Amino acid sequence: MTERMVGEVQITRAGITIQSEPPPGGIPLRIAGIHKTFVSRGRTVEALHPVDLDVHAGEFICLLGPSGCGKSTLLSIIAGLDSASGGTVWANGCEVRGPGTDRVLLFQEAALFPWLDVQRNVEFGLRQAGIGAKERAEIAQRFINLVHLTGFERSYTHQLSGGMRQRVALARALALDPAVLLMDEPFGALDALTRDRLQIELETIWAATRKTILFVTHNVREAIALGDRVLVFAPRPGRIIREFRINLPRPRRLEDHALVDQAATILKVLHESDDTAGGVNAQ
Repeated sequence: MTERMVGEVQITRAGITIQSEPPPGGIPLRIAGIHKTFVSRGRTVEALHPVDLDVHAGEFICLLGPSGCGKSTLLSIIAGLDSASGGTVWANGCEVRGPGTDRVLLFQEAALFPWLDVQRNVEFGLRQAGIGAKERAEIAQRFINLVHLTGFERSYTHQLSGGMRQRVALARALALDPAVLLMDEPFGALDALTRDRLQIELETIWAATRKTILFVTHNVREAIALGDRVLVFAPRPGRIIREFRINLPRPRRLEDHALVDQAATILKVLHESDDTAGGVNAQ
């Protein structure tokens, strides 16, 4: 990776150097006793066991575990798109009672509007917020440049690769200046090379903006490469079984020995928990 600057952040092979420490662009979250049950075929199913979690402003948290362990459910509750059966979420000290512009949820599918080009997709939320055309265009262009899509402003989604579509979705989310990015396997459908590149881009953007990020993945190495902390979930009921603090220097490469060793430790925990063997991806 060649040396480059993003805002006040210098990215080199040796690591990420912050030229002047930016204030956190994110906010703290507090998750207290959040649980979720639903009724299936006449019986009550506990989808998410009570979760207690404090997230610092600007922290990057990865939620790791197999399908069906409540990770996506937790994100939806934090986003205010789903209601919990019990417990409370606070964002910057305010109780979450529904969706808000301080929190944006990104899915595995980019969910772009196919009848809009890249520029207008990125501008969409700004238009809904009533921002004028000139300012809207300037903001959109800034984030299109940030995700390296300069020159594709007039392209439509069918003309873009999967990785490019995810860049557009990320630019659209960042343009709204949310304090919290909730990312539900955003790279899960991409090929390995594109995924690796987008991991680097996301880490760079996070270092420059200091948004609070909760990132869901099945991929152990991806979680270690990106997270300040990795929370390991197990299913039936969905619950947190371990927390790992990742103290490796950034940027982290998937082939680094320390990262591989940490992945082996986490995989052992996953395989020792009930019904988790084979449910996650070590690559």
